[in-house]
Amino acid sequence: MKTALMFLWIVICLCVVAVGYVRLAPSPAADWHLPLEFESDRDMKGGVERVVETGPDGLARLDAVARATPRTEVLAGSVAEGRVTYVTRTKWIGFPDYTTAEQHDDVLRVWGRLRFGRSDFGVNKARVDRWLADLQP
Repeated sequence: MKTALMFLWIVICLCVVAVGYVRLAPSPAADWHLPLEFESDRDMKGGVERVVETGPDGLARLDAVARATPRTEVLAGSVAEGRVTYVTRTKWIGFPDYTTAEQHDDVLRVWGRLRFGRSDFGVNKARVDRWLADLQP
């Protein structure tokens, strides 16, 4: 019984450390605020890439949608710069997902991806597609 209780405390401590790391790990802008160079849509296990014609104000409109999303904040960049990277965290554990949006003339590129793990279970695809749907008139 004593061994089982000690094992339980070790597991609890490891879980607390893991959750603390997920919540508090730094997010250097240089690692996540990268230029977007893809030319077509792509769905991946850990993210999504989208290319859409939005007109020249697509990034500004997407910025308003992203900032209105719960638990989302700007990591780096600005609309004036032409590229913005957002961090959106899950409600309970706080897993960070990064979304970079970049405007080139009338074309908006958006890349949503996870930080931890191998699969995001479609979370980034759902969020990016919802943001882009909200841009439609």
